[in-house]
Amino acid sequence: NKSIRLPRFRRESLVRFSALYAIIIFLLVFLVGPLATLFVKAFQDDDGMFVGLAHFAEYFSSTALVYSVGHTLEIALWSTVISVSLAFFYAYALSRKRVPCKIFFRYVGMIPIFAPTMLLGIALIYLFGNQGIFTNLGIEIPLYGKVGIILSESIYCFPVATTLLMVAFSAADNRLYEAADSMGTSAWRKMFTITLPSVKYGLINAVFVAFTYSFTDYGAPSVVGGSYNVLATDVYKQVVGQQNFNMGAVVGIIMLLPAVLSFAVDRVTNAKQHAAISAKAVPYQIKPHRKSDIAATVFCSIVALAMLLFFAVALFASLIKFWPYNLTFTLANYDLTSAGIGNGVMAFQNSIHVALLTATLGTAITFVGAYIIEKTQHSFRRSRRFAYLLSILPVAIPGTVVGLSYIMFFNAPAFAIPFTNLALVNPLHGIYGTLWIIVFANLIHYYSVPFTTATTALKRLDKEFETVSESLAVPFYRTFFRITVPLCFTAICEMWVYFFVNAMVTISAVVFLYSSATPIASTMIVSMQGAGKIAPAAAMCMLLLFVNLIVRFIYEIANHFLRKRDKRMAG
Repeated sequence: NKSIRLPRFRRESLVRFSALYAIIIFLLVFLVGPLATLFVKAFQDDDGMFVGLAHFAEYFSSTALVYSVGHTLEIALWSTVISVSLAFFYAYALSRKRVPCKIFFRYVGMIPIFAPTMLLGIALIYLFGNQGIFTNLGIEIPLYGKVGIILSESIYCFPVATTLLMVAFSAADNRLYEAADSMGTSAWRKMFTITLPSVKYGLINAVFVAFTYSFTDYGAPSVVGGSYNVLATDVYKQVVGQQNFNMGAVVGIIMLLPAVLSFAVDRVTNAKQHAAISAKAVPYQIKPHRKSDIAATVFCSIVALAMLLFFAVALFASLIKFWPYNLTFTLANYDLTSAGIGNGVMAFQNSIHVALLTATLGTAITFVGAYIIEKTQHSFRRSRRFAYLLSILPVAIPGTVVGLSYIMFFNAPAFAIPFTNLALVNPLHGIYGTLWIIVFANLIHYYSVPFTTATTALKRLDKEFETVSESLAVPFYRTFFRITVPLCFTAICEMWVYFFVNAMVTISAVVFLYSSATPIASTMIVSMQGAGKIAPAAAMCMLLLFVNLIVRFIYEIANHFLRKRDKRMAG
């Protein structure tokens, strides 16, 4: 019997070994390699000679560049305070109060996720620009510069912070509130002694994530930033405008610092948050309280109306001839054949192709990687830990840094070997200037969240499936396709949608990687807006938004039927 089973186990071990190291090699090549190139560039001159910290000294000796660091920090701080504060009360209202139409409010609050950040800036121009709706009503703000960027980033970060806080609020223990009520504790005292301590880790996580998002975003500053320099626009000017890759690498490393800090805080807070949840906890029971319920409903309505106003204004702007002088209805702005010097159709098609490739390839690689790491319990322990570390690392890498490192890594035809006259040919140089480099940049940029989703789904599966399969001499890959994939199909669909939606609207990474032969819709929006063609830019933004909403709507319908099927099977 052993002589029969031994070859099978060896064969399965070989398959597991091959899959695990294929994932590791993939992440080393497309994640570690580009980042290593970025770090090396920061300490070299144009000829590849080591210059130490000379570029950093040069950067911080430039007054204008140092100001951009201060500007970026100020914007990130204000955006974080505004977005997290609004998200806290919004999530609290939806989680702890009897607010009608919660599903409606929840989805409206998530709309900014599905739109390019440039759309938020364009909507602000139509509301508060020189000829904006509110400007003509006498409500003026200094839009172009700090204020405009802060408003855009606050809206951009709001749904992410809301999602994190909704999860934190869902982990409450109702027994604490019942004990407080029996002692006559006031609502404010319960807020400060029970609610805030119970969600503090989720709140800290939301603060750091919002700070990182607003610190590294390129889309909003490119639209409403004006002459107000921030790091994201600085690195673009250094690399694309001046071809100064070494100084661009310095800015990239500076942008990496808050993201790495956010990553560390996220790992610590998540571990402590899970540890704080008791197995005996009782789910929170919402009790009616007329005044606070009305106040919560009014607050959610105001936030939802503000969200809808932004996107309604952008939609209106895309459907008129010339704001504010000719308000005639037209669909000419949606004529992609005339957008971007005739490349509008190609750019829109390329965006869909990139999103489809990113979603399909990314979901497959991520889920298989998570499965091999999670379900290979008795072998390759160190390799699995290393693969896990590489898999969660991309969440700490801003999109701007991904794009910058990719242009340095894949644009190089060869890499010089230190202390020798030899060079190593870059076999992946051929993908530079093609859609594939954008696909891999998106895949790496958004790798960690789907990986975490897959890992969470796999942890919920009973380990008996693998045990029974082994006892019946069923190969693990057959169990994977016949049992694991069907049971995790909802999570797989969620991963696919996440990749697709983000690949459609991202700008920070692809702004460095597109070429005239591979135009992308999100980069074309920035170009059109910069050329004064704001209405066509708004139309392109709305098209991307519509595609993402349709994809999400199809997913929600499919997910509804899948849940009904699972209930029937369980019954």
